[in-house]
Amino acid sequence: MQELKQPSKKPLIFYYVVIVLVIMLLNATLFPMMWETPVQEVDYTTFMSMTYDDNIGLVQIDTDEIIFTDKAQENFYKTVPIPSDMDLVNRVYEHGGQLSSIDTGGQTNSLLYILLSWILPFLPFLVIGYFLNKRMKNAMGGGDGMMFGMGGNSGAKVYVPSSTGIRFADVAGEDEAKELLGEIVDFLHDPEKYRSIGAKLPKGALLVGPPGTGKTLLAKAVAGEANVPFFSIAGSEFVEMFVGRGAAKVRDLFKQANEKAPCIVFIDEIDTIGKKRDGQFSGNDEREQTLNQLLAELDGFDPSKGVIVLGATNRPEVLDKALLRPGRFDRRITVDRPNLAGRLATLQVHTRNIRLAEDVNLDKIAQATAGCVGADLANLVNEAALRAVRKGRKAVNQNDLLAAFETVIAGSEKKGTVITQEEKRIIAYHEVGHALVAAKQKNAQPVSKITIVPHTQGTLGYTLHLPEEEKFLMSREDILAEIRTLLAGRSSEEIVCNTMTSGAANDIERATEMARNLVARFGMCDEFDMMALGTVQSQYLDGGYSMTCAQETYAAADRATIAIIRQCHQDARKLLEENRELLDKIAAYLLKKETITGQEMMAIIEGRDPETVDNYGATREEDQKLFRPSTPDVIDPPARHINIVSEPIPMPDFDKKDEKPEGQPQDKPEDQSEHGQSKE
Repeated sequence: MQELKQPSKKPLIFYYVVIVLVIMLLNATLFPMMWETPVQEVDYTTFMSMTYDDNIGLVQIDTDEIIFTDKAQENFYKTVPIPSDMDLVNRVYEHGGQLSSIDTGGQTNSLLYILLSWILPFLPFLVIGYFLNKRMKNAMGGGDGMMFGMGGNSGAKVYVPSSTGIRFADVAGEDEAKELLGEIVDFLHDPEKYRSIGAKLPKGALLVGPPGTGKTLLAKAVAGEANVPFFSIAGSEFVEMFVGRGAAKVRDLFKQANEKAPCIVFIDEIDTIGKKRDGQFSGNDEREQTLNQLLAELDGFDPSKGVIVLGATNRPEVLDKALLRPGRFDRRITVDRPNLAGRLATLQVHTRNIRLAEDVNLDKIAQATAGCVGADLANLVNEAALRAVRKGRKAVNQNDLLAAFETVIAGSEKKGTVITQEEKRIIAYHEVGHALVAAKQKNAQPVSKITIVPHTQGTLGYTLHLPEEEKFLMSREDILAEIRTLLAGRSSEEIVCNTMTSGAANDIERATEMARNLVARFGMCDEFDMMALGTVQSQYLDGGYSMTCAQETYAAADRATIAIIRQCHQDARKLLEENRELLDKIAAYLLKKETITGQEMMAIIEGRDPETVDNYGATREEDQKLFRPSTPDVIDPPARHINIVSEPIPMPDFDKKDEKPEGQPQDKPEDQSEHGQSKE
């Protein structure tokens, strides 16, 4: 769709002010020059000659100049007087001159001058303003329109049909929504097929879902598929300071839509004007008038003309019931986060114009981006392309896509941050504590990445968990496993470093929220059985939960929440104490590499070489060093595993063992086969 540009319309009072300023400027500069009589400057000798020839009429004698006319008073002259000429006045009288005041600026104070300078220039503009105001009143739907440009211009963006517009092929991951909207498109293409059996075109459809899922894109795709004009306006554009102007905009919008029918009217963020009416006089009267006008227009227009209203919102729970009833918005279409297949299709759409390397595996990227919406995936692909340019590559590879995903969720790396060795050690054990407890639990999500590199989102390090499969339900065991994983970072600090830091603040906050939901929302606590203690607010935004119970019940729920957190904390400590040796090994490897993958961690737990694992299809950088499990970089295990002997035990030299004499080829096929077996 191509946007139809409309000329900007300024209030009528703006033009009146401009006209007054222009006329004042003309009266101060141009008009005086036009009315001023031309005066010819001559010398005193010429003045005396004309006097002796009796060719002077009016004479005005001042101290610094003499202004005079000829006998017929048609030409004006001026000269400089001579102070020594004491007989000047008598000479002028003797030769027929008259001493008088001469006005060379025309009739300045006359009625004709005022009429021509001030009233006449205003007349054309007053006439034009009258017709403009009359036309504006008619556009507002009556004679009660407001003056000075406060009328009902809707301000909606109009998109005309275009061969290069958005189609359903440009929207992926929302097959159910496209199917429901596709029926509306088919009705616009072939209305007689539906009218033959008595079916009517739905007056409107409400698109509901989290931000970034593609609600606006779907609305444009409907207009593109139907090949009809598309009116797009935000709900906030109806809210005005002056009472009545928002309702006038609604009338103007639907009037334009009826003139261009069949067409589609899209109102984004409709909750701005569609909030529930509280019935109090202290409410926003302007917003309620706008809503009432919208309700009347939705009931009033003829559906046979093919005008379809699409609304989009993230907060359907705040909309007025009258707006949601059938006959206004007949369909409520949920545009939710895409699943695995939807994310793959979305990535394929966004990478159509991106040059990809041969190692790119979009299936792996779709698996790694669980929970992302279409806008996140579009941003991910663009960040990957920018990273490829920064690295000097001609195509985007798998590493670029994975790095872009981490940039989107955690920000870019803060390379200039200086962290002491002690803080670095605490951060490493904190993150490994999360990862190890998750790996040792059955219901926990697998670890994808562990890093101790600070990022711009405020994290000194993070552990990334990604699900292996799509899950739509969480059991009590899943929630408790997640709480143990969140509390494992602080538990690792307590066990190894014998301290507690502020780095666990976000973990504690999330664990508390999950434990409170388990008690008050999900009905998984024996004390309260299946009693709901609150309600969910804005499920498609932050999903906040507000308690709606008595204070005593609230206090009891807090005690149950604390009991769950305390028990999960103890369980996490126990798991880490039982696996202290693995905790030390993984932390040592993380301190050496600073960033490792979940597959590398699992390889260390299983006793395999972490260099052979796969990272969602990513290729390894050539400058990375190989890992040797027995190098001295590993932190010493606890004292109970150290055997004191009287003789030193020689350390095998692994590097020398792997070396080959010159002239002998490296045994690459065997290495590759060993690596392949370790993967299995």
